[in-house]
Amino acid sequence: MLRADLSGRTALVTGSAKGVGRGIALALAADGANVAVHYHGSEAAAHATAEEAEERGAPDTMTVQADVTDEASVDTAFDAVEDELGEVDVLVNNVGDFAPSHWAEQDVADWRRVYETNLVGTMLCARRALPGMREQEWGRIVNVGYSSSEKGLVAPKNFPYFAAKTGVLMFTRMLAADTQSDGITVNAVSPYVVETSDEFPEEAPRGRWADIGDLVQVVRFFCDADSDYVSGENVEVDGGWLPEDV
Repeated sequence: MLRADLSGRTALVTGSAKGVGRGIALALAADGANVAVHYHGSEAAAHATAEEAEERGAPDTMTVQADVTDEASVDTAFDAVEDELGEVDVLVNNVGDFAPSHWAEQDVADWRRVYETNLVGTMLCARRALPGMREQEWGRIVNVGYSSSEKGLVAPKNFPYFAAKTGVLMFTRMLAADTQSDGITVNAVSPYVVETSDEFPEEAPRGRWADIGDLVQVVRFFCDADSDYVSGENVEVDGGWLPEDV
């Protein structure tokens, strides 16, 4: 399995108490990074992930609570990580809520929640991480998207999520262009359905759903020091899925 040398680096993975974020955090720990496990409400699960990260090889770990849609909360969280683990070298923006009902049944609060957790949270965390990355002229930002972003999926259910994830991809490419002279790379990994998902379509591409390891391979490649010329890219981890397959 692909590995990245992250010795001496500090990684912050949002939403890493459970699911995809947890898997990414544990992989970066195994690659030698100090790991900050972020959570919003799942404190016990975050502590369990931090403990396992140490067992996997992280020199140091911590948990940090924040609402990624609130600027002051994000600032406080980053301050805590910088005080305990040092500047954030690797940021993985994983947080993002769903709205799996029909768009006409969703109220404005649903749309705002989905936009803010997926897109606004990604922006706030990236913006807060950038000063430290620019100062040291090294940084890796990986945003978690969705496989529909470049495939033109239009569906009446979960529409705010599709729209928000398309925004994440556009933000990824804009930020890559804006940081190309700073030693920072910004990329996206976009799964279709992962084994930890809450809902599953009838058929899976290649006979199975993506597992955490499938995503981790891509994240590790983006984070590796030798990938410094790869920025503004989006890798779809979906087994070759097309919208008409569903």
